[in-house]
Amino acid sequence: MSRPRHPNKHIEAEVVYAERKGWRCTMSKGHVWGKLMCPLQTQEGCRVYVYSTPRNPETHAKQIRRKVDSCGH
Repeated sequence: MSRPRHPNKHIEAEVVYAERKGWRCTMSKGHVWGKLMCPLQTQEGCRVYVYSTPRNPETHAKQIRRKVDSCGH
């Protein structure tokens, strides 16, 4: 089953970017729309929380890209 699209196009683009780099997206409920987990997928692996309605969506999208690119796994 595929995941639902994020309502903001900038954040959706970064989630797709992370998935192409091997990250996995799990869905959540509430303010956190989903959680991105790096390819390591253990307790030591990197995680990025994707918010459903951030105050500034473009800044949040840049933060997602920065965290995905800085992951050493």
